[in-house]
Amino acid sequence: MPKPRVFYTLGLWLLLPYIGFHLLWRARKQPEYLRHIGERFGFYATHSAKPIIWLHTVSVGETRAAASLVQRLREQYPDHQILLTHTTPTGLAASEQLYGDNVMRVYLPYDYPFAMRHFLRHFKPSVGVLLETEIWFNLIHACHTTATPLLLLNARLSKKSALGYARFPALTRHALSEFTAIAAQTEADAQRLNSLGANTVNVMGNLKFDIEPPAAMLELAPQLRAQFGTQRPVFLAASTREGEEPLILDALQTLNLPDLLTVIVPRHPQRFDAVANLIQQRGFRLQRRSANNAIAPTTQIVLGDSMGEMFAYYAACDLTFIGGSLLPLGGQNLIEACALGKPVLIGPHTYNFAQATELAVACGAALQIQRADELGKILGTLLTDEPRMRLMGQAGLMFVQDNRGATERAVALIAQQINTKPD
Repeated sequence: MPKPRVFYTLGLWLLLPYIGFHLLWRARKQPEYLRHIGERFGFYATHSAKPIIWLHTVSVGETRAAASLVQRLREQYPDHQILLTHTTPTGLAASEQLYGDNVMRVYLPYDYPFAMRHFLRHFKPSVGVLLETEIWFNLIHACHTTATPLLLLNARLSKKSALGYARFPALTRHALSEFTAIAAQTEADAQRLNSLGANTVNVMGNLKFDIEPPAAMLELAPQLRAQFGTQRPVFLAASTREGEEPLILDALQTLNLPDLLTVIVPRHPQRFDAVANLIQQRGFRLQRRSANNAIAPTTQIVLGDSMGEMFAYYAACDLTFIGGSLLPLGGQNLIEACALGKPVLIGPHTYNFAQATELAVACGAALQIQRADELGKILGTLLTDEPRMRLMGQAGLMFVQDNRGATERAVALIAQQINTKPD
């Protein structure tokens, strides 16, 4: 084992006692963290008699982004079993809601050599795909030594992440060289990966542009809008992160729009109760989506405390703000809202979706504020200008349509590995 990976693996062993405390700590709010612990060390009860195509989708965002790829692979390889691996319980739950019994799903083990060997021996995947920024050094090497083709697709690497990997040049260079193929979202991502030692990196675009809103969510949207009130303007704060809700509430208090209904959907379900308490402490009249009641005319805020309904929230609103961007958290995916023709507001911190944000702003599909205290003013301007919001929504539809195609490129790269494997 090369020295850099020896030290990396030694560090993992030193962290082993912490893993138990980490799972217990997270389980305080999400008991699911204490389920399937054996899977996190490479021990599984799930089996498949079919050859396996394995996709690693860490959490909710990656799981939803993979929807078009999963569908195409199921169509093209009906004799194969799709296996999705996840890191978080919310990713696992999103997989269940999106794909049901059409895929297998388990946790990916922690990156210990023995756990990765167990995982590969158990499932024997025909090909593995890591999505976005998933560089697990022992996993990559285990796939290399077992001749399991491993692709890094839809790859993105921010400047910040690239600097982090550059601190361990030998370890990173060796890992990147062991991928069978790498395809990045943008030219900038490809250049950063190449600078860290990757071999030829293709540019495939972003799978998120190929997303198709689930039919069930499009059917739910009119019901939600009827609950919200068809005559009220509806503002959606989507995928908000800790610390952003107070800033959004500050902005709402500056508005003189008495009929406005705001829907706040926190990114992480374990924060639902805390956000509800904050809203009530600030004096807003609140209802929770989970109650599934008609929204009273006097209600000011609906807490979106449901899972898997984000597309329905987007379709039912008039204007949306994309969370994770008011604070330096990198932003969340704005493409889904654009795909439904909704005007988008986004904050200054968007390094996780830098190119998509730049393109959306440039074509008029989104407005980017530079400071949190600008949110109230921009909200007031847009919510009283329906023609402008309509033009932004139309620009969003064109923005998404013009950037489709990543799924077919990803399928082609996967097909090269499946079709060249010996019988």
